[in-house]
Amino acid sequence: MSYSEHTVGIYTLGCKVNQYESEAIAEKFSSYGFCVQPPTRSCDIYVINTCTVTAESDRKARQFIRRAIHKNPNAYILVTGCFSQTQPEQIAEIPGVDYICGNANKLSVVDAALRLCAYGHKNNLPEKETVPPDSCGFEKMKISHFDRTRAYVKIEDGCESHCTYCIIPAARGKIRSKRPSDVLTEVRNLTDSGCREIVLTGIETASYGRDLDGYDLADLLCEIDRIPNIGRIRLGSLDPSLVKQDFVDRIARLNSLTPHFHISMQSGSDRILALMKRKYNTRMALEGMARLRKMNPEMQFTTDIIVGFPQESEEDFMQTLQFAKKAKFLMIHVFPYSKRQGTVAAEMSGQIPESIKHERVKILTALQSDLREEILHSCIGKTVEVLFESYENGIASGHTSNFIEVACPTPCSLHAKLCPVLIQGVESGRCVGKLLI
Repeated sequence: MSYSEHTVGIYTLGCKVNQYESEAIAEKFSSYGFCVQPPTRSCDIYVINTCTVTAESDRKARQFIRRAIHKNPNAYILVTGCFSQTQPEQIAEIPGVDYICGNANKLSVVDAALRLCAYGHKNNLPEKETVPPDSCGFEKMKISHFDRTRAYVKIEDGCESHCTYCIIPAARGKIRSKRPSDVLTEVRNLTDSGCREIVLTGIETASYGRDLDGYDLADLLCEIDRIPNIGRIRLGSLDPSLVKQDFVDRIARLNSLTPHFHISMQSGSDRILALMKRKYNTRMALEGMARLRKMNPEMQFTTDIIVGFPQESEEDFMQTLQFAKKAKFLMIHVFPYSKRQGTVAAEMSGQIPESIKHERVKILTALQSDLREEILHSCIGKTVEVLFESYENGIASGHTSNFIEVACPTPCSLHAKLCPVLIQGVESGRCVGKLLI
């Protein structure tokens, strides 16, 4: 049976892990001859890869499912991901959904599509395969294509931290690591295909190797660094407790690892971090960041911070602001606390009113903007290497190795090229400069 006339659109919500998994799903569809196209078009098959990290994520998941059904009521609707893992019954109540699976075997959406195409009609009731998320171990998937300069490679799944605010352990299960040989083969193939930057990502990337015998993230980075013609290697979100002196010493000599770390802080108050049951405090985080800055003075940091966690006082929030100033983050992703059913924090006393949460989001976001401007202005007069990613209206833009966005005028696209740029100013939250070629 030929599937070349069947079109597939994939909506991806949430994290970089979901982005990688959606790309793997797209490649499997393509291997059968399906035509994968943007989900904004009318498609014969829709895959919605969901997130459940906040209540807003759940709302968006339902919205995108209904949007797909509205675009083509006759389309096959396949739903996977974290929301379908934790709340499959909610999805089953939406008329028009044909298949629901969680995170154990996301590639099964392709098999479901093949069955539906063979039947030739939609299911009267959705087929459900939501087994425990870690029941199949680390799902075997890989990618070989990348649309832009950068590619994400999933190296780890699952989380066992059980932070009091987080539903993700229920959605993703226990820690599972991708075999080092599989990671190395995937990275090598992407590099040979011209990929200039690879982001190693996971649900808890710092835990990579915990289920392997005597092998960890530093070992993997050292092996990747030896791949011929390897470009930049960037890491996904990391627990600050990873950045001990031994880890820093082991990565200090690597040429491919970028001087940019995304540190998952969540708060700058030690009292709130304890209530969250995080594995570190602010002192440990600042000491780890200082070690990395000593290793490379060009090191930059980005982070996530939740405001309005239960019992967060004004003093706690002020401590978070002071911590952000000390840390000098290039970027802070600020989130208001969101209740997740089944978590400890949802039942805590001292829930913060929404109005206070939103006010704290505004204040921390404004501080983040000021910190970013200060860092960007410190780059004026420097010559930096920029890996260009996009081109629009005569302006090429990309990122330095330490994740500073740079734009410069040029008569042609510089996609995937690494070029020297003299930074001359700052505009609209990014550096602007002159191409030196």
